[in-house]
Amino acid sequence: MEHLPVMLAEALEQLAIKENGLYLDCTFGRGGHSQGILGRLGESGRLLALDRDPDAIASVYARQLQSDKRFRLIHSCFSGLKDIATSEQILGQVDGILIDLGVSSPQLDNPERGFSFLHDGPLDMRMDCSVGISAAQWLAKVDEQELVDVLFDYGEEKFARRIARAIVGHRQQTAITTTRQLAKLIEDAVPVREKHKHPATRSFQAIRIAINSELDELKSVLAQALELLKPGGRLVVISFHSLEDRIVKRFFRDESGAKYNPGKFPIKEADITKGVLKKMGKALKAGPEEVARNARSRSAMMRVSEKV
Repeated sequence: MEHLPVMLAEALEQLAIKENGLYLDCTFGRGGHSQGILGRLGESGRLLALDRDPDAIASVYARQLQSDKRFRLIHSCFSGLKDIATSEQILGQVDGILIDLGVSSPQLDNPERGFSFLHDGPLDMRMDCSVGISAAQWLAKVDEQELVDVLFDYGEEKFARRIARAIVGHRQQTAITTTRQLAKLIEDAVPVREKHKHPATRSFQAIRIAINSELDELKSVLAQALELLKPGGRLVVISFHSLEDRIVKRFFRDESGAKYNPGKFPIKEADITKGVLKKMGKALKAGPEEVARNARSRSAMMRVSEKV
């Protein structure tokens, strides 16, 4: 399946790209956003891209851009951003940062990666298969109550307890090692189906988030991004579910100074800590034409802030 970068036009517009600017694409994926940014940079512009997935680093899309002297691609997760910026000596010098969250189309469409229940494959789910434990290994040992918490907190799954009980009961007899096996187990445990949604959708999301520490990585990269941006630099974040969007929304709100609102208490203006971000309008969504062309953009939510 062709990889289509989500909300490309909106991302390029909101980054307010300067020809000679310095930009970061924190999720290279298959290079769609990076190509768009490079297309607006001049000869002295520079783009640094990251990705935690070795497949993205080794992809043909990455090789196509490697010859561009303005571009550099680094294998790293979000939480490594500041270390990279320190090494590159770009702290406080970046004009724009793009963070595209979630799973890429190539990851979802490759059965060997184990992200999707639509294809049978090994139950892996790791963004970087060279580190950490797979979903199968995690499910083999996770405590039942911890599993309930993960399914409920990360998947907003109302049948979390039923599903966790079924998984723990099943693994005592047979190891859960494939996506089809887990999906069928969840399907049998859920008593009520949501319209147009597979019963395993929420659980697969929750387990993937837990395996990859995705929400912790998101919180980490948002905080680090502030240190990289120069005044006037833009931070653009594309999220795909409510948990991610809630974290981004609260971060932008808090760092804009909203958390220091004294309410009705008498307080001197000098005592109020000023925010370091300025929110740039309301959240944006993919337009109907893009949604018709790329169904995975339907849930995309873009939020933008500027460093003051």
